[in-house]
Amino acid sequence: MTNLILSPDAQDLLFREARTANTFSDEPVSDEQIHAIYDLVKYAPTAMNTQPLRIVLVRDGEPRERLVKHMSEGNREKTASAPLVAILAADTDFHDHLVRTFPHFAGARDLFADDEAREQAARFNATLQIGYFLLGVRAAGLAAGPMGGFDAQGLEEEFFEGTNLKALLVVNIGKPGTNPWYDRLPRLSHDEVVISA
Repeated sequence: MTNLILSPDAQDLLFREARTANTFSDEPVSDEQIHAIYDLVKYAPTAMNTQPLRIVLVRDGEPRERLVKHMSEGNREKTASAPLVAILAADTDFHDHLVRTFPHFAGARDLFADDEAREQAARFNATLQIGYFLLGVRAAGLAAGPMGGFDAQGLEEEFFEGTNLKALLVVNIGKPGTNPWYDRLPRLSHDEVVISA
């Protein structure tokens, strides 16, 4: 579209042609690719620069088996076969970093003294970051398969014991495999969504 600065090819890569993959090829996803993705998406906005998203990478072998057992039945096969799986979590101890990430306000950490409010802030802001992370995966020429179907408590006990991480999403990452896409589902139109006050 002429009203967008981003090239049509980039628009297609990030949005129109990008799809949630359900199968993946055997081509590996490198640590360097994930590093490049994070170096791009770390600039996503969060309230007071809290940056609570944490990314746990699960490759093959015993860690993958430990993850798969906590996935819902419909997600197990694709999680077992993806080249890389990321557990995306919110760190409810994000406020410990505010002296560095929000240095101009000395009292920033104290604003998050209430545990319940701090967890709500962590979940909300990490969810914002997750949207950017998925776009970053697409920007790297990879496909993402985000999934909310898992036993969060079991996964947290398995991978996050002794931490304050809360599991939000599990994402399969890689190059699309054979028949990776379901049919594109309808999207709501501009006039159904955008309201002028």
